Amino acid sequence: MNFEEHAAKSLVLAPASIITPRGILCLSAKEVGVAAAQIGPCVVKAQVPTGKRGKAGGIRFATTPHEAETAASQILGMRIGNYTVERLLVEEQAEIVCEFYAAILPDTEARKPLILFSTEGGMDIEEIAVAKPQAIRRLLVDIDSTPSNKEIAAMLDGLKLGGAQAQIAAILHKLHNAYRTCDAELLEINPLALLADGRVVALDCKFVLDDSAIYRQGELAKGGAAAALTPLETRGADAGLKLIQLDGNVGVLANGAGLTMTTMDVIRHYGGKPANFLEIGGEAYTKSEIALDLVLSNPGVKSVVINFCGAFARTDVMANGVVKAWRKLKPKVPVFFSIHGTGEEEAIKLVREQLSIEPYEFMEDAIQAAVKAAQ
Repeated sequence: MNFEEHAAKSLVLAPASIITPRGILCLSAKEVGVAAAQIGPCVVKAQVPTGKRGKAGGIRFATTPHEAETAASQILGMRIGNYTVERLLVEEQAEIVCEFYAAILPDTEARKPLILFSTEGGMDIEEIAVAKPQAIRRLLVDIDSTPSNKEIAAMLDGLKLGGAQAQIAAILHKLHNAYRTCDAELLEINPLALLADGRVVALDCKFVLDDSAIYRQGELAKGGAAAALTPLETRGADAGLKLIQLDGNVGVLANGAGLTMTTMDVIRHYGGKPANFLEIGGEAYTKSEIALDLVLSNPGVKSVVINFCGAFARTDVMANGVVKAWRKLKPKVPVFFSIHGTGEEEAIKLVREQLSIEPYEFMEDAIQAAVKAAQ
């Protein structure tokens, strides 16, 4: 679950005693003008749970209430990513001496939280990694412990942070505590800025809550941003199906989340790019027809993998739904089947006789053929 900047600051950073600029959340250009009159020279910032706001024109400086109101009129309604700007954060301008980057995220290989810090703040971490990989300091922390003062000091050693080092070390400790307390998937401050008055302040914050922890972060989750769905994802949700549209070209239809993710991983392993996540496990297996329509409706799809593995759900029931859908939809792209488990003999016979398609014996072979066909 993603959070807008104002929510990340008030719900995560403030309780952790990490300093942020004075700010007021506004819903209209008129409110922005009033807020700017209280704050003085300010920054008007689009509130959407996505990056690249500045590059999209969603962050603007103003010295007077009139300038702020004009900027707000231009930003409200703007589309940034898949989101329409409906809220604005008006913050006091900061006299910046230098900018840093700080973040905590999971290291999937080490299976530990990873603290990142760089003196190259204000840039995307991907850009820093490419341009100056040596500029990123990393510290792995055991999942059930906190970083020691010695570890933080070693991480910052040699960066010539001067009088700001003690403040930064304290902020990294606080950030880690907030990461654990809030069940964060990502907690990022960019930029973390040293100001002319000597304070180190979080000028921006990105917070992503681990979806699997929402059940125990109920109050926090109330501040999360609603997900922006594509038209296809909305159609899937209306049909009771969980569809996530991706930018690949190999469509995926499988039963069960685990099998679907495995199919996507194998597509990537063989050099392809999955076009969607769509699982039809549980009662959803009766919706094969709707599901296939969703997959084929994605204009980026050049081939499709249908991967069924039946346990409680019968593969012949799912295959029957696909056959019915096939007759209506008449796919224009090649489709490759892999069918195993309960009802597989009946399902394979159905696909072979009704569609004149021979399912592959091994899932890997079906996926390789689909990747090749999509290229």
